[in-house]
Amino acid sequence: METIQHKEGMFYIEREGKRVAEITYVPAGEGKINANHTYVSEELRGGGVAVKLLDALVTYARENNLKIIPTCSYVKAKFSHGSQYNDMLVLK
Repeated sequence: METIQHKEGMFYIEREGKRVAEITYVPAGEGKINANHTYVSEELRGGGVAVKLLDALVTYARENNLKIIPTCSYVKAKFSHGSQYNDMLVLK
């Protein structure tokens, strides 16, 4: 299993020093972050990596009392399906 790492503005997975998956965010005002980009390399697609990255971001947001503005198409799709993430949603 891949280890998800975190640094300010990003959760990511690396293999052999190369980033192979990431979800990025930026501050978006008081108590909000903008989830603005998700990338998963071809070799990891279909394995649930993107949702694991999103789960890590949502956990981080909950622990830090932040709401998420989903501008990334993947995050928007996950939030729009009546998911377990709806309590985190904020529209600008």
